[in-house]
Amino acid sequence: MKKTSHIVITCVLLGLAGIASAKSPECSVPAIAQARKLLSFHADGDDRIAIDDKVKELPSLKNPADTQQRFQVLEVWGYIYKARYRMRLIYAPMGGSCTLMGQEVLEFAKL
Repeated sequence: MKKTSHIVITCVLLGLAGIASAKSPECSVPAIAQARKLLSFHADGDDRIAIDDKVKELPSLKNPADTQQRFQVLEVWGYIYKARYRMRLIYAPMGGSCTLMGQEVLEFAKL
């Protein structure tokens, strides 16, 4: 019993250490800034825009012009008043710089 509890405690501590050391995706800082610009453009400059600071990395996409290259896809959520928007920003990470290749915005709504 004592050995089992030590194993459980060790696993929990290792899990927490993994969460604490989790890194943000490479292009997350420019993605948040670009998401703000995209949503502002989409909403015609509405001043109630809020952008979530969490960036989720999605599976990469192949470059349609060169299938040997991959694009990084980052998902950022934004809000305007009660509306919620999902934005996906597509980057070509190249040696420390992030080149924006595409972007989409979709209102998260039931119709």
